[in-house]
Amino acid sequence: MSLPEQEPTNDFEVWEENWQVLEMFLRCQTQWRTTMNGLLGLDYTAVAWVLKLYEVEDHRSMLEDLQVMEAAAMTALNERSS
Repeated sequence: MSLPEQEPTNDFEVWEENWQVLEMFLRCQTQWRTTMNGLLGLDYTAVAWVLKLYEVEDHRSMLEDLQVMEAAAMTALNERSS
């Protein structure tokens, strides 16, 4: 007996402890540095300004979390453009 095929979904769950960094990542989504070969990373000058604008208390911790998301996004987005 085979399992019924499931429709692909774009839904995903965000754990509560990751919600703030996801929001910040989305706020910075237009601040990518790019080259002809793809994404280089976020513009940290712009990211620092956004952190200050939104009164983030712990800039270092937020930046470290953003860098994890940045690395994953760069890998996925650069693979798509290859």
